[in-house]
Amino acid sequence: MKTVDVDAPDTNLSQLVEEVAAGEEIIIAKDGKPLVQMLPLGAKKDIESTRGILKGQVWISDDFDAPLPPEILRSFGIEE
Repeated sequence: MKTVDVDAPDTNLSQLVEEVAAGEEIIIAKDGKPLVQMLPLGAKKDIESTRGILKGQVWISDDFDAPLPPEILRSFGIEE
């Protein structure tokens, strides 16, 4: 993985794009801190999906979208 300064793409964008298209991953950093990662299209990230991580641990009431009681509406300044 290659790291370049944020100013590098101004002068070397076409070269960087060619490197990424060839499979290179490039990090663009500012003051040494990573900002952007350039990957070739279709590249898979090594980040594990977190979808479904709380399955079976979250409960939502059947009436979660029911109207709020009048006293709570009044606390928000909403009159019935």
